[in-house]
Amino acid sequence: MNQKYTLHTHTIGFDGKNSVNEMILKAKELGFNTLGISNHFIVHPEIKKCPMYPYSVRGGYENIYSSDFDEVLSRFIPHYEELDKLQNSGIKLLKGIEVDFFSDWQWQQKFEKAISILKPDYIIGSCHFVKYGDMLLNSHDWAKADTDTQNILLQSYWNNVSVAARSGLFTWMAHLDLPKKVNLGREQKWQPFEEKAVTAISDAKIAMEINTGLYHPDCYEPYPSPRILQMAKDKNVPVLISDDAHAVSQIGRHFDDAQQLIDTFNLQKFIMEK
Repeated sequence: MNQKYTLHTHTIGFDGKNSVNEMILKAKELGFNTLGISNHFIVHPEIKKCPMYPYSVRGGYENIYSSDFDEVLSRFIPHYEELDKLQNSGIKLLKGIEVDFFSDWQWQQKFEKAISILKPDYIIGSCHFVKYGDMLLNSHDWAKADTDTQNILLQSYWNNVSVAARSGLFTWMAHLDLPKKVNLGREQKWQPFEEKAVTAISDAKIAMEINTGLYHPDCYEPYPSPRILQMAKDKNVPVLISDDAHAVSQIGRHFDDAQQLIDTFNLQKFIMEK
């Protein structure tokens, strides 16, 4: 295994299955020298009206959604205090955050204020939601829409990724072609939209991840697809491998497969400055 760190992970209290200490022990067992905990930071005044929200509540994941910034800070401040107390656990422990981006200047202003309080070591950019009319729709909601609406939602998704990348807020962008999780956006017609997003990432001089969370028998492919990895190569976008681990059993999953992709495309490796 070439990459001896993992930075995209989730824990109990958000939507993970294990405690921070359990994640530390597993990372050490695997020989990792660095572990980053990057729980979800999803804030929007309409987030709890999203059609998927009731399903998240039933699944026990309501803690990852917040209607206002005070609410999410009340979760992250004690969470980061816990991480501070575990800094001498025999592994480099970083305080990360996975943020859902919303293209709104008021949101960005409040987000920047929250980040000045939390001071994370790195910030992962993601786009699990798009605005459609007066509704926020999660990627799982997109799959239930008719074809014409899906096309509108996918265009909005890729535009959000591009705007997020150019915002200057993020260290890297996560699971770039997220819609394929619900079997959307695989067609060749989406290539120009993908290329626009990768260009935005390149222009912003940030990285993108190879997220191994989608490796399973019916879709043995990472986020992003080889088509997008070729764009990353052409535009000199650095990459890192992310397991997106929500449990100790997922730490380091399929890292060797992802490394083969890095070698095949001769991709530039991301290096954390901190």
